[in-house]
Amino acid sequence: MPSAGPILDGDLLRAFVAFADTLNFTHAARRVGLSQPALFERVRRLGDELGAPLYERTGKHLRLTDRGLRVAAHARDAVARAEAFARDLRGEPQRESVTLAAGEGAFLYLLGPALARFAAEGASLRLLTLGAPSACAAVRAGDAHLAVGVLDLVPPELVARDVLRTPLCVAMPRRHRLARRRSLRLMDLAGERLVLPPAGRSHRDLIGRAIARLGHEVDPPIEADGWPLMLQFAALGLGVAVVNGICAPPRGVILRPVPELGTVCYRLITRRGAELPPAAERLAARIVEIGKGAARAG
Repeated sequence: MPSAGPILDGDLLRAFVAFADTLNFTHAARRVGLSQPALFERVRRLGDELGAPLYERTGKHLRLTDRGLRVAAHARDAVARAEAFARDLRGEPQRESVTLAAGEGAFLYLLGPALARFAAEGASLRLLTLGAPSACAAVRAGDAHLAVGVLDLVPPELVARDVLRTPLCVAMPRRHRLARRRSLRLMDLAGERLVLPPAGRSHRDLIGRAIARLGHEVDPPIEADGWPLMLQFAALGLGVAVVNGICAPPRGVILRPVPELGTVCYRLITRRGAELPPAAERLAARIVEIGKGAARAG
């Protein structure tokens, strides 16, 4: 039967954290002061003792398996606790640090007030700009304490709290023929050139399915990566952009909801069973509070 002992070995944990951070044996070995063969051997031993592969190769790249993500999360937690304990014994000041993963839109249009208030409290803040799937993976692997994003299905290893529900809207210049209406129907978009994210994005797929139900042929959309560029294209009159309702439109552009498209929900994601440091708990509370305030204002 595999032994549980090595999972508590500090040297093995530090080696695996370095590998999980870089997914490169050479870079990881340099980070912890080992030779590449020595670090490879430690990662291999850990996988053997746990009875499951911790990483796999896809083409030229390495990625953590589901088991590897769980081990990485445990290892990061254990290493962080050990380092904090050592600093406490040495009488060194403890500066709290929190890592938050979220998408560009959430950072630009939702999280700003919470981040400003949190930063004023003096804690260190590390920000990762990641789409919802990657942000969730960062939380699962222990590389982020918190994530915020639009997520429909929550993996069982994670816990989600609703922050803000917002409608899907069409962004257009104020002079546009549809601008006088308070809300729009899908049929109103027939004949309009759409500005959408690149193919393969969940937002693009959702809009594409909805438009297809109209039974109309539509021109290929103008592709733009990120809400700011989509809104800028709309401001230039290149097309109408379908965006989340939290977006702050540039001057001369207005948003009109499309009830048939429904709403999306921004969620705060944490790892199930993880003990968040106090600073992360405070930031989480700030985010939920800001979401409630934005909902009341809307």
